[in-house]
Amino acid sequence: MTQTQKQKMLAGELYTAADPEIQADQLAAGAWMKRFNATQDEPPDRWHDLLKERFAHVGQGAIIRPPFHCDYGYNISLGEGVFINFNCVILDVVRVTIGDGTQIGPAVQIYTADHPHDPAQRRAMLEFGRPVHIGSQVWIGGGAIILPGVTVGDDAIIGAGSVVTRDVPAGAKVMGNPARVAR
Repeated sequence: MTQTQKQKMLAGELYTAADPEIQADQLAAGAWMKRFNATQDEPPDRWHDLLKERFAHVGQGAIIRPPFHCDYGYNISLGEGVFINFNCVILDVVRVTIGDGTQIGPAVQIYTADHPHDPAQRRAMLEFGRPVHIGSQVWIGGGAIILPGVTVGDDAIIGAGSVVTRDVPAGAKVMGNPARVAR
């Protein structure tokens, strides 16, 4: 059986984002973001309700402060008590999981979207995704960037402005570009 481009995307295989089904999902996410981001002056329980409309899972008390941007939303899972501050961007072509009690500062970017190293594949507009997993009780400082395929262990701290290019062990404190374990 031949897989659709969306099935390939969700499986982390090479796909083309120009596919009509994928484009329709992006348009739906765009309409949802427009509604979500218009709620800046509303109470947090309204934000929570809207997140539940679009995300794979939203734990009790999870909050994202608008404005917020994502590719699809349906690949994002938030644990209980997750807090994400203003201007977060999550490129969720595959799963992004954020564990209970994790706090994420403003302007953090989480990327699952990746591109082939082969220039012929890039010219063919192919891309793929690698999932990001952020454990429980993690603190991510403002402006940090989490790259595709990264796992951040429980209780880790990521310094503001860090670029996380590889897995972060549980309990570690990393900072810098590229992020390295602080001594």
